[in-house]
This record gives sequence, C-alpha cells and structure tokens, in this order.
Amino acid sequence: MGQSKTASRVWILVMTVGMLLIVAGTVLPIWRLDNNIYKYVYTVGAVMLLVSRLFNPYKGTDIRLKRLVRIESWSAIFFCVAAFFMFYDSTTARDWLAFTLAGGVIQVYTSIMIPRVEAKNRKQRQN
Repeated sequence: MGQSKTASRVWILVMTVGMLLIVAGTVLPIWRLDNNIYKYVYTVGAVMLLVSRLFNPYKGTDIRLKRLVRIESWSAIFFCVAAFFMFYDSTTARDWLAFTLAGGVIQVYTSIMIPRVEAKNRKQRQN
C-alpha cells in the first residue's frame, strides 16, 4: 500500500527542515556562536533527514531514478556519520567536516541528476 500525497509532503517537509538544521549546525561554529549547541542542531537535522529518506522511497519503475534516490539516501547516512564524529572526537573538526562535504557533494549531484533524468523520461514518453 502506497503513501498518500499528504504523507509524502510531510516527509518532504521533514527532509527540508533536516537539511536546514544541518546547514545551521555547520554554520554556527563558523560564526563562533557555538557553546556546543551546534552538535545537537546538526545531529537532529541529520537524523530527520535520514528518517525522511527512509520513509519516502522511490516508487517508480525507472532503474536509473531508483539508483539516484538510493544514492541520495547515502548522503543522509554520511551526515549521520558526521554527527557521530562531532561527539566522538571534539578536538578536531576534520572528520565531521569531511563527511559533511561528502554528503553535500552527493546531495548536489543527485539534485541535479534526478530532475534531468525525469525530464528525459518525460520527453521519451511524449515521442
């Protein structure tokens, strides 16, 4: 049984809020507004993003889109690993920033490729 459009919209909203919290958690220590709250903001955003990705899977039949959405879910996993490294070793910022960057690169790639593949599929159906 599939999700309703309302449930899908709720997961997209949770995904958006999670991404904004990840950005806020990344920017807070740069602005020196930290006192360690940025770790919790980032972690909540990463978990929200992961949960929303898990509960809003791709339901179509296109293999390439399915693969891209799966890759997009890996970005959420990278963000959660980055959140782990925030708490594991607080003396260096390299590990969590590296995983944040990796998750961001994957996110950018999939946000470009998914609409391109969908447009290509629509164009092929019209012809």
